[in-house]
Amino acid sequence: MKKLFLLLIVIFISCNSEKPTQFSTEAYKEMLIGLDDSKITLREVLYNHKGKKILIDVWASWCKDCIVGVPKIKKLQKEFPDVVFLFLSVDRSNPSWKRAINRYNLKGEHYNLPEGMKDGEFVDFINLNWIPRYMVINESGEITLFKATNAADKEIKEALKKIK
Repeated sequence: MKKLFLLLIVIFISCNSEKPTQFSTEAYKEMLIGLDDSKITLREVLYNHKGKKILIDVWASWCKDCIVGVPKIKKLQKEFPDVVFLFLSVDRSNPSWKRAINRYNLKGEHYNLPEGMKDGEFVDFINLNWIPRYMVINESGEITLFKATNAADKEIKEALKKIK
């Protein structure tokens, strides 16, 4: 009986888990570091791509699963050339992050979350407990895919194909 009760609780929680369509004010204010060491907020980055679909890839140079996903991301880039690919690294070492971008020839926009994977308003908002993490933002700036952990996830393609 206890097992059945616990199973029902897990099902209830997973069915009712909220999937936000907008970032929190605090997450929007998260300061990102650019490749040129400039600082910019998440809100500004998203605003710069207003009217475009965005795929956010939260990754790190030390993450095996992230690196395994690179060919799948490159395939998505070929299939969806009009989508902005926004790479947010949780590397604590800027040199390692920058070397990995070059080593894996990652095309797109690159920023670093200086607080890493454990701290910061953005990682708190998305409840980051695993990388890679993929999100899709539509042309209206709404989060249409809140969580995917595999670049080959069919939900990513579905979200990228959706017309707003």
